[in-house]
Amino acid sequence: MKIVSYNVNGIRAALKKGFIEWLQAVNPDVVCLQEIKAMEEQLDLSVFEEAGYAHNYWYSAQKKGYSGVAILSKKQPDHVQFGTGIDYMDFEGRNLRADYGDVSVMSMYLPSGTNLARLDLKLQYMADFQEYADSLRKTNPNLVVLGDYNICHEAIDIHDPVRNKNVSGFLPVEREWIGNFIKSGFVDSFRHFNEEPDNYTWWSYRANARNNNKGWRLDYGMVSDPLAERLQRSVILAEARHSDHCPILIELENN
Repeated sequence: MKIVSYNVNGIRAALKKGFIEWLQAVNPDVVCLQEIKAMEEQLDLSVFEEAGYAHNYWYSAQKKGYSGVAILSKKQPDHVQFGTGIDYMDFEGRNLRADYGDVSVMSMYLPSGTNLARLDLKLQYMADFQEYADSLRKTNPNLVVLGDYNICHEAIDIHDPVRNKNVSGFLPVEREWIGNFIKSGFVDSFRHFNEEPDNYTWWSYRANARNNNKGWRLDYGMVSDPLAERLQRSVILAEARHSDHCPILIELENN
């Protein structure tokens, strides 16, 4: 089972940059998208269907042109869950889950903490999501939570940890949360295979950051502990350039 996660920073913009051709070349079974910035009715869904993803699910923010997540799938899921039931999360279209046999795949877009009000919301979201994930794993123990977490976990995950120590995305409280999320029963699939520095998934558009690889690793494929033994691969696809993020890919052995 090959799964891709990609913050596309606007699906309509990504489509104009060759997203479909890239998708067909990579050929994943399931695609989790974040920051789609579109309503389903604003999209021509036939382009996804013709690419082999007849089963596509869109969970947009109520605010137009903002946030939103999606799942594209070759195979019809057994169940699709829109949102978490936590109103302020669902209002912004941040969680969408599809179940395939014994594996649950979630596309998640965790808020950024761009100002004090948004940071407070992000911290509340993180606490509430931890409770939600704990509860969900009682019924869906084989859970994969892919997406843009808007947090760098360790100093190795950010190009300048000293100067960014007081910036949201690398604050001690955020780093502590993602560490505790892993300890609660998840594996950071990329670090399961790769402990090398200079592996990032987001770069600022400013100061030629991407060409200089001055980035942040904000996108994760978190796999619940029972699935760890089925992990085959977890990689960052840094060559894809449809967004300020790049996609990540994980492969799980089918049961």
